[in-house]
Amino acid sequence: MLPAELNWTPAHALEPGLHLVATPIGNLGDITLRALWVLRGVDRILCEDTRVTARLLSHYGIDKPLDPYHDHNADRVRPAALAALRRGDTLALVSDAGTPLVSDPGYKLVREAVAEGLPVTAAPGPSAALTALILSGLPPDVFLFAGFLPPRAAARRTALEQWRGLAATLVFYEGPSRLASCLADMAEILGNRQAAVGRELTKRHEELRRGSLAELAGHYRAGPAPRGEMAIVVGPPVEVSAEPTELDARLDALLAQLSLRDAVAALAAETGLGRRALYDRALARQRAMKPS
Repeated sequence: MLPAELNWTPAHALEPGLHLVATPIGNLGDITLRALWVLRGVDRILCEDTRVTARLLSHYGIDKPLDPYHDHNADRVRPAALAALRRGDTLALVSDAGTPLVSDPGYKLVREAVAEGLPVTAAPGPSAALTALILSGLPPDVFLFAGFLPPRAAARRTALEQWRGLAATLVFYEGPSRLASCLADMAEILGNRQAAVGRELTKRHEELRRGSLAELAGHYRAGPAPRGEMAIVVGPPVEVSAEPTELDARLDALLAQLSLRDAVAALAAETGLGRRALYDRALARQRAMKPS
C-alpha cells in the first residue's frame, strides 16, 4: 500500500473520456499524484508495450486492463477505442516513457476523438525533450522539438536544412548507433554550434555532455556507441555582428590563403554559421575574384 499522502484524491470524480497520462522516463519517483489517480480510476489503459506499463502499475499497486496501442496495430485498435469513448468509458493513453504523443502513435487517436467532440484531457509530467533542454545550458526561451531525424544520411541532411536559419534552440531524439554521424551532419549543415547530448536522463547515471557539435561528434565517434536513446539539444545560430560586407571581406581574406573548403570550415568555426550557406557565398566570392 502507498503512504496516505500518495493516495491523493481530488474533490471531483474522474470524468469519462480519453486521459493522456505522462509516465516516468527513467526514475519511477517522477510519476505525479494526478497520474496515479487517473490510472487507478480509468476503465482501461492503452499503452505501447503492456510489459513496460505493467511494471509501472505493479510498482504502485494498480491493477487495470491493458490494451496495446502502437504503430503496428493503431489502425485496428483505434476504432474500438473511439467506440468505447462514445459509450462513456474512461480510457488512459500512456507511452513507454514520458509524455504520450511525443514521438509515439497517439496523435491520430486524439485527432479523431477531438473531431467527434469526445472529451480529451491530459495529466502532464515527465518529458525527455524538456528535461534535456533545461539541463543543456542553452537558451530555452524559443525552441523547436523535431523528434527523430531520418535514419539515412542524405535524408537526414535534407531535414536539417529546413532548420538551419531558425533562430531557436533545436531538440532532437536519436539512437546510439547513429549518434556520432548525426552530430557530424549537424555540424556540417547547421554550423559548429554549441550543443548538449543527454543520456540516461533522470536515472542514477544521468549524463549531459556539452560542447560544440564537432567536439561531441568526435567524442562519440572515438568510443563505443552509448546505450539507450539520446536527446540532442542544439543552440540557436550564433548572432554575427559583422555586416555582410565585413563577412565578405573575411571570406576574401581566407580564400586568398586557403582552399575553398578550408576557408568555409574556418569561417564556420568562427561564426557558427552553416557551412552550406557559407560555401555558396564563398563560391560566389571566388568567382567574383577571378579576372574576367
